[in-house]
Amino acid sequence: MTATGTFGLSTEARNLQWLLGNLVEEVPGVRSVAVVSSDGLMLLSSDPETQQDTPDADEAGRPAGPRGSSADLATIVSGIGSLTVGAARLMDGGGVKQTMVAMDEGSVFVMSISDGSLLGVHATPDCDMSVVAYHMALFVGRAGHVLTPEVRSELRKTLEGPR
Repeated sequence: MTATGTFGLSTEARNLQWLLGNLVEEVPGVRSVAVVSSDGLMLLSSDPETQQDTPDADEAGRPAGPRGSSADLATIVSGIGSLTVGAARLMDGGGVKQTMVAMDEGSVFVMSISDGSLLGVHATPDCDMSVVAYHMALFVGRAGHVLTPEVRSELRKTLEGPR
């Protein structure tokens, strides 16, 4: 994960990191995962920045995320989230719960978390979409009440690293 370890993190932040890691490791076809705050900032990611040196695959043999960069996935998730919220407003559709983009070489899933944050998953083209969506819903259900403003701030600081 991008977060720089768990030393000094709150129990809630460590639990979120564990849940995210579990999503990537346990769900077949998941390439990378990112949690983005409501203002578009990455909070958690499954893609270590060091994967940019090996963009074709990670240690487990999974292909790296979009261009190997967790920031790319976070940007995509934020943009898709913003676009679908705008579309829902124009169509009086209410809140957006989930968005899925199917491409020739993969899929991107975006799911809303209760605080306005978004969970994004980049998956292989042969993934079982219902399994990915189910595990995303589990993550959202578990993370929604934990992702407080304090925890979001703590996770952002972790991603920024030491200054």
